This record gives sequence, structure tokens and C-alpha cells, in this order.
Amino acid sequence: MNHPKRLFAGVAVLVLAASGAVVAVRARNGEAPAGGSAVAAVAMGATSPTPGELGPAEELARKQAIDAVLARRSAAVLKGDLKGFLASVDPKQAELVARERLLFVNLRKFGFRSLKYFTADAFRPVPGLVSKFGPTTFSTRVMMRYQLVGLDPQPVQTDLGYTFVQRAGAWVLVDDTGTDENLSRDGHRQPWDFDEVQVVRRGTVVVVVDKREASLGTKVAQVAEKAVKSVRKRWARPWNGAVLVVAMPQDRVMSTIWTAGTGDGWTIAAKAVTLYEGEQLGKPIGPPIGSRIVINPALRKRLDKDLLVHEMTHVATSTLGIYTPIWMVEGMAEYVRCRSIEDDPHWSVDPYRKRVKSAYLPKLTALPDTTLFDADADRAYGSSWWIVEYLANKLGEKNLATLYTDMSQHGATSLKKDTGLTPAQLVAGTKKFKG
Repeated sequence: MNHPKRLFAGVAVLVLAASGAVVAVRARNGEAPAGGSAVAAVAMGATSPTPGELGPAEELARKQAIDAVLARRSAAVLKGDLKGFLASVDPKQAELVARERLLFVNLRKFGFRSLKYFTADAFRPVPGLVSKFGPTTFSTRVMMRYQLVGLDPQPVQTDLGYTFVQRAGAWVLVDDTGTDENLSRDGHRQPWDFDEVQVVRRGTVVVVVDKREASLGTKVAQVAEKAVKSVRKRWARPWNGAVLVVAMPQDRVMSTIWTAGTGDGWTIAAKAVTLYEGEQLGKPIGPPIGSRIVINPALRKRLDKDLLVHEMTHVATSTLGIYTPIWMVEGMAEYVRCRSIEDDPHWSVDPYRKRVKSAYLPKLTALPDTTLFDADADRAYGSSWWIVEYLANKLGEKNLATLYTDMSQHGATSLKKDTGLTPAQLVAGTKKFKG
């Protein structure tokens, strides 16, 4: 049967890869995770707190007063109290009031098990804001610590930049964007921070789209639900299938990984973003606790299940640990994706398989590392897939999952322990493997 659309997916989105794209981005062994402490530390390096004119006691009193304001805001979201949420917002700032009203509307659509705002650290005074709002102007980084119902096994967090002034003994929010440049580069922009959203829930899948594209949300949710089933079939470890998929039209939704360009080939097709305990606090992060999937806006209306299978494999494996070698991370995602395609007898990844055997395996001399992924994504993804195919054939899917789990916790040293193979022997076996 002729399946042109399926052929596109069956070659691992090679059209995208050939134009400089990659299918997925994930924190790699030895690199700082997205939104993690290293990024936050860079952001805060430019805005290290400078002791102001207040003494320690006055600074503490100010912090406690603003934290009380923030506590009322979080309680208002949980209770659905718009008036209470806007009570701390300067009514003279019409654009700010409008943004905050929209923020409240969006937040109410997600369903929070818990939500807490609290001050983290002060920013240096921003001259423009001080000139505009007066000598009591105070800018601070605010942490939003939250847990979404049905998605987050424990609270995660993101950072915000808020500016307050003191009026008649009370602290009032006067700005929520003027200090954004001081925040973690890829942590503080969330789906609820853009235009009004539509949140579609289907089983364990939650999809976020623009409100004007509600029908698209339903379509993506249906595709995502099928992708979850495919991953659970081929990933031989328990996974509840809970995932948040963001498929919004605004380019800036993915501005943390795209800095320029437009169209299909603009850097990536989608990204599985891993969330870590303690992110954005400027301290060493804790273990991974969940993921989100963000879709390239240019591809959101023709999203294929196979792309989501790849990304959801990252989600299913993300909480195991941070030490998995990149070839195993991406090879496993490609393995699950390709197997899910060929679970249907009418579809095949033969074009991809032939290309790997003819073009990539002859050049395979070592297990793909970050250097190869950066230099030649096509070859890195294809070679990694075939390595995992070889391991699945040798070990079986259950033992393959065990190997992955061991690697995520102990790194590449698990290879010899679990397979009896050295890296060189694994490469040699892969090159001989016919599939």
C-alpha cells in the first residue's frame, strides 16, 4: 500500500534532519538540564542581590509582606477568586491588569493540585522601573511552585520576575515583565503566559492549544493517546502515560531553543523538556521528576503519531536518572518509534533501515556521542537506533529496559555488566547485525 505521509515519518523525519533539524533534545550526560541551576546561576550572575538602604530587619519584613501578598494570589487561583487575584495588582496599569486577568483565566484551566508563589532573591534596582514607580520600587525573582493534577507526581517550579511598590503601607504589583532578562533563560515562560489557551484532556494525556484552535487540541489529543499506547507496548517498564503536550501557534512558545528562522526546518520538530526537582533555585538540582512535550508551531497542524512516540519515549524514561548515554537515550526513542510503525503490517521503515545500513554503519567506529549528534544528526540518530535494535535482538525488550534503567542511574559502566559487551564489541556486533 502507498502511504506517502507514513513514509515521511518512517525515515525518522529525515527531511527535517537533513535541513539541520533534530527530532528531540534532551539533557545529555554531563550537561546542565534545561532550566537547571547552571542556567539560573548565569541569569542571576548579572543580577546578584545588592544590599539596599534597608537594614536586615526591614528587608525581612518586606520579604514577609510580599510573600503574604503572593500567598493570597496563589490561594485565589486555587479558589477561582479573580477579584482576590487582582487585588494586589496596580489598577492604574491597564495593560498589566489585562495580562494578569488573562493569566488567571489560563491558570484556572490547568487544574492545580497545589500552587505556591514565594520570593527567591532580589534583583538590582532597574533604573527605568524606579524612575517610573518611585523610590519604594522593589524587583524580585518569584518562584511558582506547582503540581498539575494527573501529571506531576510531585511539585515542580518555574521563576517569574515581579516588581512591587509600597503604597499606603501595602505592597502592590506594578510590573511583571520588566525583569524577564534576569530570569532563567528557558524556565520562566509557560503555556499559560501567552494568549488564552484551551486545555484538552483525554485519558492521561493533556494537550494545550490556543483557544481559537480547540478542534486542533482534540485532534492532537487523539494522536497523543495512540502514541502513549505504542510506547507502553514497546517500553517494558511501568509508565502511567501521563503527559502534557503543548501545541500552540506562537513562535515564542519555543523561543528558549529557537533564536531565529521560520518554517519546518527551524531547528527541531519537537522537544521533550525534562523537569527537575529544585529547578531555577540557583542551587544543584535534584532528580528528574517529569517532562513536557512542546511541538514546533510550524508542524502543529500536521503532527504525526510517530514523532510523538519518539518524544513520549523520552517522557516515559525521563524520571529514571540523568546518566544515560546519549546514544541510548535517542536510540531507544527511535527503536520504540520504528517498532510502533512496523506494528502495522501495512507500514515499514525499510527506507530508513536501508539508509542506516548503507550510509551510516560503514562509518560507525564508536558509540555516538554528543559531538556526533551536534555534527551529523542524521547519522547519530540512525546509528543509535540500529545499536538499540541489535541490543533488543540480543537481550529482549525486558532486559533492554533493564539495561536502560541501569545506565540512567550508573552511566555507561552498566553496559559490560548487563550485556557482557565492551563498547568496541557492541559497535562490532551492531555493524554485523542484519536486522
